[in-house]
Amino acid sequence: MAKNLEKYQEIEKSIIKTYRKEIWARFIKAINEYELINEGDNIMVCISGGKDSFLLAKCIQEVLRHGKINFNARFVCMNPGYNNANLELIKKNAELLNIDLEIFESNIFESVEVMDAKSPCYMCARMRRGYLYNKAQELKCNKIALGHHFNDVIETTLLSLFYGAEIKTMMPKLHSDNFKGIELIRPLFLVHEDYVRAWCTHNDLHFINCACKFTESVFNKEEESKRKEMKELIRYLLKSNKEIDNNIFKALDNVNLNCVLGTKKDGNYKSFLEEYED
Repeated sequence: MAKNLEKYQEIEKSIIKTYRKEIWARFIKAINEYELINEGDNIMVCISGGKDSFLLAKCIQEVLRHGKINFNARFVCMNPGYNNANLELIKKNAELLNIDLEIFESNIFESVEVMDAKSPCYMCARMRRGYLYNKAQELKCNKIALGHHFNDVIETTLLSLFYGAEIKTMMPKLHSDNFKGIELIRPLFLVHEDYVRAWCTHNDLHFINCACKFTESVFNKEEESKRKEMKELIRYLLKSNKEIDNNIFKALDNVNLNCVLGTKKDGNYKSFLEEYED
């Protein structure tokens, strides 16, 4: 027990010391810049079992202990149907990291398999979100924190551009359309994935990846390969311009409405012609 205590203290120290600039400062900047955590918040921190969500949990713990904002956090993991090995690894890592983790069950993997959907990742994500919002309501939480990071943001942006024919990205926070009074927040919004990996390697931490039973299936290869394609594209472009990923991100905060053909808000399209003067 003493060994585990020493280990999690070393891990905590690495976040605020070793990776202070790369992780902690960016985490705090996102919280302040996007006003993600407020006085009196009750936040449900969602842990999937992967590196990003566990890092998020540790960062939230540090803010709880040393931050100036008075709020509460519940650390929750939804089991969508993980095999025993993956579920045990999640529990082991929660204990190692000194996270009081609550696990609740769902039958998402089984349900998606029965549906035989062409897009299992999409269906799984939708169902996960519904279960998480319901759990947040049950716990009387007004916010749900997810572990999406900087690279998720720019990859999603490129996927929307190349395959969705629209300019759209992940937001640092958003209100739920179907669950009044609940917000979704992404405190790792400014943290690069390479630094998350470096933090794991530095602390000899090993987490589950997707652990999804559909990941290796043939009908999921297209969805999996598209995101991989975006990762490889960005990696290739970074060889000639080290600011490519940052520029993509900054462009989303620097949209010149004088130079776009049309915009859409709340489903309503507006052409540039509506304000064009002859």
